[in-house]
Amino acid sequence: MAQVLNIANADFERGFADLLAMTRGGGDDVSGAVGEIIRDVRADGLAAVSRLTRQFDEFDLNAETLAFTEADIDAAMDAVDPEIIKALEVAAARIRAYHEKQRPDDLSYTDEAGVRLGWRWNAVDAAGLYAPGGRAAYPSSVLMNAIPAKVAGVTRLAIVTPTPGGEVNPAVLAAARIAGVTEIYRIGGAQAIAALAFGADAIAPVDVIVGPGNAYVAEAKRQVFGHVGIDSVAGPSEILVVADGLNNPDWIAADLLSQAEHDPSSQSILITDDAAFADKVAKSAAAQIAASPRRDVTHAAWSRNSAIVIVGDLIGEAPPLVDRVAPEHLELAVADPDALLGRIRHAGAIFLGRHTPEAIGDYVAGPDHVLPTAGGARFASGLSVLDFMKRTSIVGCSADSLAAIGPYAARLADAEGLPAHAHSIRVRLKD
Repeated sequence: MAQVLNIANADFERGFADLLAMTRGGGDDVSGAVGEIIRDVRADGLAAVSRLTRQFDEFDLNAETLAFTEADIDAAMDAVDPEIIKALEVAAARIRAYHEKQRPDDLSYTDEAGVRLGWRWNAVDAAGLYAPGGRAAYPSSVLMNAIPAKVAGVTRLAIVTPTPGGEVNPAVLAAARIAGVTEIYRIGGAQAIAALAFGADAIAPVDVIVGPGNAYVAEAKRQVFGHVGIDSVAGPSEILVVADGLNNPDWIAADLLSQAEHDPSSQSILITDDAAFADKVAKSAAAQIAASPRRDVTHAAWSRNSAIVIVGDLIGEAPPLVDRVAPEHLELAVADPDALLGRIRHAGAIFLGRHTPEAIGDYVAGPDHVLPTAGGARFASGLSVLDFMKRTSIVGCSADSLAAIGPYAARLADAEGLPAHAHSIRVRLKD
């Protein structure tokens, strides 16, 4: 069972601090192995990718089998249940509509000194998307990563997805087709990230790499960052639910376990002001775990990493605790969620009211489900159109406006010991 912490107890602060400091998702340091894989791919290109794919995925990769063909994608579309296709289409439309509202505007103006200023936004030329394969294949993540790139205006989007033993989840290919992506490669792991970052024969390099993956994929993204952009280095999934005692305990237990079932390293936290309700949620969670096909994973996450926190006042005491956690997902399952919403600053995504389970955000609500984890919401945002765009500033001086502001710039250059900077301004002012 999840541990129970009561804010009224003298040892609460120590227990809550330990909860925040908990190491989840740790394991062997893979940085050395990943570095070697990246070096191999940079040196040998597709030959190294093929060798590593044979080693890790038991699939013989060559130039002919590297990419999925249009016929392969057509067959995948035919193999997927039409109801799943319809659900993917509904999700894609909602994700696209939401992200289209994120497109930023260019700006151009002239200030009081007569200097033309502004900025313009442009999409990157190419983006790479990592789509996990095997049992961890999530077609929804294909939509959530590909559609913002498309909305941003990225002209080339390449997907890499491992095919252990040559097998692929056809729904992943179907999601790619629905998102408008046709460049899909049968590779995974750190070697796939290296191929996207540096190129590997037929695979041209990209500018940004996004998408979830295992520890090797996460470390590879970390190591190629700087040569390319990345979305984030994501950790295990997490959810925090703030709930009063008027909720159905079965609903709240289900919401908590929806993230616990991802991985043994996931974390679920309930904050409530009703101890009796907390007990009902704990009992319901135990019953739901026992009935779950993923009971081993869910039980591990619920018993090792999770907590029920009892407070005296939700409005006054819950928001500071939420901000300290800065959770990936936050549910405000109370009668007036806006009363809490205005007091909370740090969360990846917030779900309002009793009828908004986090899982609706994973699939069809519209906002992206790629979110900062492990407290990252203190300084980072979820994936958006802006992750595939860059802003270029614009400056234009006339002779008069340079005369107005140039002397100040030249003096600052003098102060910094950069005479050529100063001269490039003063030579114009003399003329």
